[in-house]
Amino acid sequence: MSKSTHSELDIAVLPGDGIGREVMAANLEVLNAIQHLVGGPRLHFTKYNAGAQYYAESGDALPGPVLGACRKADAILFGAMGWPDIRYPDGTEIIPQLDLRMALELYAGVRPIRWFSGLPKILADKRAEKIDFVLVREQTEGLFYARGRGRLVGDDEVYDEMQVTRKGTARITEFAFRLAATRKARGHEGRVTCVDKANVFSSMAFFRKVFDEVAARHPDLAPDHAYVDALALTMVKKPWTLDVLVTENMFGDILSDLAAGLIGGMGMAPSADVGDQHGLFQPAHGTAPDIAGQGKANPCAMFLSGAMMLDWLADRHQIPQLETGARLIERAIEHVLSQRIAVPMEYGGKAGSAEMTRAVLDALPLVVAEVA
Repeated sequence: MSKSTHSELDIAVLPGDGIGREVMAANLEVLNAIQHLVGGPRLHFTKYNAGAQYYAESGDALPGPVLGACRKADAILFGAMGWPDIRYPDGTEIIPQLDLRMALELYAGVRPIRWFSGLPKILADKRAEKIDFVLVREQTEGLFYARGRGRLVGDDEVYDEMQVTRKGTARITEFAFRLAATRKARGHEGRVTCVDKANVFSSMAFFRKVFDEVAARHPDLAPDHAYVDALALTMVKKPWTLDVLVTENMFGDILSDLAAGLIGGMGMAPSADVGDQHGLFQPAHGTAPDIAGQGKANPCAMFLSGAMMLDWLADRHQIPQLETGARLIERAIEHVLSQRIAVPMEYGGKAGSAEMTRAVLDALPLVVAEVA
């Protein structure tokens, strides 16, 4: 970890590829404005090159010095990485974010799913306006353990192995229960649902067994269980009943995209990759080659990821000003969307990255009284 003091926090910035670069530039504008409004420690941003397009230039997608800087930083801001036409010699995609997860043990993938007033109403039911849950995805094992380990038998069969360990399952479950306790203190139900396929796979039955053992240590919270297929149906039929979900790597990968669709799409889906020592914060969307460089990207998911970073740093270092800054970002976005001051292009509006950024920046001073 960084040797930064509470007067300054070191943030490693990896803009990456495509629209990752655009939304990151917008995010830094917002975070700099937040610092002026709430005070607290100075956020020192240092940009580093990494990603598919850098690989095409240098032959290295995640240089060692960049990984070292990420290890030392107080937090990591990540744009988006990957490009369809740039691949490794074996044809696989360039995905440095997976390498960072493994290298820094970022075992908890945190995906908040919240509907904001002004967003498209994907579900007709009025209760869909109350969508506010968090998907917690184990990110260091599960089926993703097979990455780079697949076994091909001749040209007829291929095998990918899933790994589920007690250590990995216990720590992700404990993380989910701690999160549920925090949400309960803010008025949520305090329920954690284990999402698995324990009726079919031994690995998932073991995942559920460890979940139940951890749940027993949290009597003030409510444990729950759901098979992944049934949970997918619940997400579509009554997502407002969900609170905190915890699941295996591949299930989480799939369900998180479905969940983002409930609130209008990836442009409003922030995420955090968190471990015991490090935190990386990024929008859930990709590099969007079809609109990259055109100024059309919705930066709100990146803004909300920045707010998640402020919350994480506030909790880690006991700095309340940063938590206030996180609430300001959320409230400013809600103000802009609900008042239709700017409507992102992906939702049929005319606001591109610059217009959305300016609208949020202008809203920040207006919502200070609401957050204070």
